[in-house]
Amino acid sequence: MHYRVPHQRPDSDRLAIVMVHGLVVSSRYMTPTAEQLAPDYHVYLPELPGFGKSQKPDHYQDLNEMADTLAAWMTTVGLSRAILLGNSLGCQIIARFAIRHPDRIQAAILVSPTMDVRARTAHQEIGRWLVNVLREPVSLYPMVLRDFMEIGFRRFAATFHYGLEDSIEVYLEQMELPTLVVRGTWDTVVPQEWAEYVTQMLPQGKLTIIKRAAHDVNYNSPAELAAAVRSFV
Repeated sequence: MHYRVPHQRPDSDRLAIVMVHGLVVSSRYMTPTAEQLAPDYHVYLPELPGFGKSQKPDHYQDLNEMADTLAAWMTTVGLSRAILLGNSLGCQIIARFAIRHPDRIQAAILVSPTMDVRARTAHQEIGRWLVNVLREPVSLYPMVLRDFMEIGFRRFAATFHYGLEDSIEVYLEQMELPTLVVRGTWDTVVPQEWAEYVTQMLPQGKLTIIKRAAHDVNYNSPAELAAAVRSFV
């Protein structure tokens, strides 16, 4: 597994934040927020097997396997516990992680959590995403295209299927830890009603809204997201 860390001063007392990427994309689109958080936290940006610069095994991991792999990676790099921050499908992986490895996660930050229970078909999600793309920075387009080419269509299709089949709400109600839900007002993939429902399902959930932000808040509004993270933590 490949992972990134922003330049930061060594300080053993700092909290660690692990950023979990979403479907298709690698950790690169997480770097704007990571750079904002680096002065205050130890920030890690892993790339799950098959994504980014990590190895491309023939087996396509499901969400449980991704959560377990993330826990094993944390052990390898010496992280006993961390705050997990995910975007989109990364939120679904974090929900599984919180149930399967509760002693390894201090708090969760779910940025634009998928999948809305009212849109769990491929054509619904793709339709919402295509509308959302129009409100993302143009600089994100080549990044997503490159990441898609690296993972390949088959891995994308398998992972997308796992995401659509996931009933994240079942796991949310079992997440007994402080959890921040973040939604951008321009996000067409995650409607306000779904973000509120996710927050209500969480035993210790809190919702933060970022104005004029589309789905990939960690890329399009890094300063605002970092401020919300600091306030929450």
